[in-house]
Amino acid sequence: MPSCVELYCLDSGADDGGELPLVIIHGLLGSADNWRSHIRTWRKKRRVVAVDLRNHGRSPHAEGMDYAAMSDDVLALLDTLGIKRAHVLGHSMGGKVAMSLARLSPGRVASLLVADIAPVAYQHGHDDIFAAMREVQNGRPTDRREADALLARHIDSRAVRLFLATNLQRGDGELTLRVGLDQIIAGYPAIIAPPAGEVAFDGPCLVLRGADSPYVQDDMLPTLREVLPRARVITLKDAGHWLHADQPDAFHQAVEAFIAAHPG
Repeated sequence: MPSCVELYCLDSGADDGGELPLVIIHGLLGSADNWRSHIRTWRKKRRVVAVDLRNHGRSPHAEGMDYAAMSDDVLALLDTLGIKRAHVLGHSMGGKVAMSLARLSPGRVASLLVADIAPVAYQHGHDDIFAAMREVQNGRPTDRREADALLARHIDSRAVRLFLATNLQRGDGELTLRVGLDQIIAGYPAIIAPPAGEVAFDGPCLVLRGADSPYVQDDMLPTLREVLPRARVITLKDAGHWLHADQPDAFHQAVEAFIAAHPG
């Protein structure tokens, strides 16, 4: 098994109120930065730690994107931060990391919150996105306008292009990708696979899905309940896969209410 990667994180700092921390795990090609607005709200009540997974954000690049390895990375970070138990929230790919962590180390998870992903194998669906990222990698744009034009060769959606552009960083007069694109593409079969672990997580669990998203369909719910038997499923109206961005208030309220009901 690959050695653990020392992950970067946004940490709101220790909380003296006695509340368990909330750990946030982003999705594919996302980062902790995507959650800053939510962190500002949640940190009023508890310590919040948002991680950058391997090959994402400011974390190092490394081979291997399987869920056991990424779960181990997060656990190593929690050990470093002195967090023995926490509420764990994961979106999309990060939701599978969170499920893996809960199944492999259930004692560390007070409650599990999964945003718009099911514990199933998905079909390939990111070819256009990877092609767009390659365009930027090879095109060496000097500003974000050039980068957007390169992304637009494969991605029509302005919103998706803006999301992908969060992975750009400036260096030596040009914009480069901060993600480990080669490692992510090589590890993609593991990313679309089910989460790690052989047993169910029988702790409290909330699954939030977007009404306009195809990621958690009704025919997936039997499998979901085999893995997460105590899961409560809530569907957010007028929300797609990025439901925390589409309906931030409803998302925030659902998370707050669930954690309040299951303080750990």
